[in-house]
Amino acid sequence: MDEYLNEKEQWERLLANLREQAPWMLAGVAVVMAAFGGWRLWQGHVQHRALEAAGLYQQALGAFTRNDLDGGIKIADRLVQEFGATPYADQVNLAAARVQAEAQQLDLAAQRLNQVLNHTHDPALALIARLRLARVQLAQNKPDDAIKTLDAVPAGAFSARFAEVRGDALLAKGDRDGALKQYREARASGADTVDVELLDLKINELAHS
Repeated sequence: MDEYLNEKEQWERLLANLREQAPWMLAGVAVVMAAFGGWRLWQGHVQHRALEAAGLYQQALGAFTRNDLDGGIKIADRLVQEFGATPYADQVNLAAARVQAEAQQLDLAAQRLNQVLNHTHDPALALIARLRLARVQLAQNKPDDAIKTLDAVPAGAFSARFAEVRGDALLAKGDRDGALKQYREARASGADTVDVELLDLKINELAHS
């Protein structure tokens, strides 16, 4: 009988403890569920914004393909303003800079490329922007600026293309020997990344003149 009473007492104490702890346990469960729900909502929000940015990016490219420069630029600017933290902002700036350079809006193209350089977290994309910026600076008749742009960071896998554009800049400055050296370096190291036929024309012209 005593054992029965002891077990009964223990059971009653356990129930009492559970009743006392229940509010705190429920509160803990509520906090966990709220955090999980908040995370799910945040993930959905991020995905929704990414889809919006992707849609604007495709709209901008479509406008550029139709030669609607003004329309494409407006969409690109909206994308950069509203979704600047997404990778699509860098991509649309590169696309807009290309069409602006083709339209001889060189200062605007340079501004966009500098924006990519200052904001992108993608090292390869930064090198592409740097290379294109150097070409724009050459088109602006600023070969010294182009060389500084190219020499600011290691070129890595883009070394052949950097060397070719550096050769163009040196040639623009009248340094034919320096340009020839850079062209040969590009030819030797980048057969898969540069226009070999064009490089050979540049090398032959300088080597035999």
